[in-house]
Amino acid sequence: MSTAKEEVRKMLDQIFDDASFEDIQYHIYVREKIERGLKDIKEGRVLSQEEVERRMSKWLGR
Repeated sequence: MSTAKEEVRKMLDQIFDDASFEDIQYHIYVREKIERGLKDIKEGRVLSQEEVERRMSKWLGR
C-alpha cells in the first residue's frame, strides 16, 4: 500500500502543469473523501436506499 505522500506525488504527475493551489487542494480533497467512503463500505458503515430516502424526505419537507 502506498503512503499518502506517494499518492499525492502520483496525483501531481497526472494533473495539469498549470494547476492552481486550489485545483490541487480540490483533487486531494476528493481523493480523501473517496478513500473515506471506501473504508466506510469495507467496515459496513452504509445506509440502505430506503433509509437514505427517509432521511432526505425529512430534509426536503416531504
